Amino acid sequence: MTLEQILAERPSPGQPRTYRFPAFERAVLPSGLQVLTVHVPGRPLVSANLVFLRGAGDEAGEIGGATVLAARAMTEGTERYPGVELIEAGERLGATLHVEASWDAFVAAVEVAAPRLEAALELLAELVERPTFPEQDVARLRDERLNDLMQAKADPRRRAERAFGATIYTSDSPYSRPAGGDEESVAGLTPEVLRRVHSSILAPDRAALIVGGDLTGVAIPSLAERVLGSLGSGAASLAPAAPPNATSAVSRPIVRFYHRPGSVQTELRIGHVGLPRRIPDFHGVAVMSAILGGLFNSRLQMNLREEKGYTYGVGAGFDMRRGAGPFAVRTAVQTAVTVPAILETLSELRRIRETEVTKAELAAARDYLVGVFPLRFETPGAVVGALGGLYVHQLPDDELSRYRDAIEAVTIADVQAAAREHIDLDRMAIVAVGDADVVGGELESAGLGEIELIAEEPPAAGSDDAADESDEEGE
Repeated sequence: MTLEQILAERPSPGQPRTYRFPAFERAVLPSGLQVLTVHVPGRPLVSANLVFLRGAGDEAGEIGGATVLAARAMTEGTERYPGVELIEAGERLGATLHVEASWDAFVAAVEVAAPRLEAALELLAELVERPTFPEQDVARLRDERLNDLMQAKADPRRRAERAFGATIYTSDSPYSRPAGGDEESVAGLTPEVLRRVHSSILAPDRAALIVGGDLTGVAIPSLAERVLGSLGSGAASLAPAAPPNATSAVSRPIVRFYHRPGSVQTELRIGHVGLPRRIPDFHGVAVMSAILGGLFNSRLQMNLREEKGYTYGVGAGFDMRRGAGPFAVRTAVQTAVTVPAILETLSELRRIRETEVTKAELAAARDYLVGVFPLRFETPGAVVGALGGLYVHQLPDDELSRYRDAIEAVTIADVQAAAREHIDLDRMAIVAVGDADVVGGELESAGLGEIELIAEEPPAAGSDDAADESDEEGE
């Protein structure tokens, strides 16, 4: 069989299956705590998230990392269940407890079989309301973070990510520093600091309990009132949470090059301050981002990887937060092609602004986003997490149910309008970690903008080739 025959007999893509995001109900307790419930028949494993509108983006710089560290320390013990007794109490219920903090929110979660839901929520309430933050455990977690920061300096990828935030945001923006804190702020975090942060989180009128699974016969609002009705009792009502400061520090194209002699690759971050999640053209931006750098056959991928062979992979997009998160192109390239890779990237950014995408590109991006949407919600935990996003970003209740239709409605004109509106070549920051001795002259002659060269300590052996698996959100 010839290649032409094989290609002719390839199956064509199928139509996306019908899917609607599960309907949910909302109630508000007398304390102000919102309760969102989503019934997912046939799923006896229930997920419950207690979401607070306070994250790393809301903390002062001098205690940077306190919210993330408080989340990690909460599971070290409570007043009723010190130390490992808390874990043992969860194991007796067959429940999994978890606490995490992001830029936007603080989330305490439990997953348990439906018949044990009330006992699991009581354990969750104990965890949230009465953590003890033991001195020894806080010190251990603090030291782990400081060691992680030391290791991150040797990893070009993590170094570039941290430098990018510090480059594009002003120093008074929380987004200019790692969500998990830096060396100076983390060193000063004590149990007392974490207790103050924890106390500031427990405001019921800035919180939502979100429960999903097979909830047959369970009145979640009544259960929540019994278990969490006293949450934050005595705490003053707070004003609505304002988006974190996300002021740009870049007003013209700049290049910040972190020089590491002998580097065989250059880590690149190219971008600027981007967008918050609450924007009217969210769906147009989503499709545009997919075409630019979100798909395996995106424009950047086809250019830098497939055509030029500069990189193993490249991605681009907007990290949307309550405040304006970054827009970035992220890749690592061979040292010798650093400048050509930058120029090709800027050319693709210019092209998506100035020329219309093709019908085929539009169809591929829309089909992908519509097709993968149901795959994101195959478990109650994923559904509950998505509803948490609605709550955190104060989005309409029908945001998820109308997502696929809204994506399908995006036009070529919408994509170009999103690119023109939100990709700004006049304030583009280029952050590189690599060997400036090899590319410095070519970089200067390229006319990419004001160049700042920063000497870096040599990386640890092998760090250019080893991918770090740490969570960049906690960087």
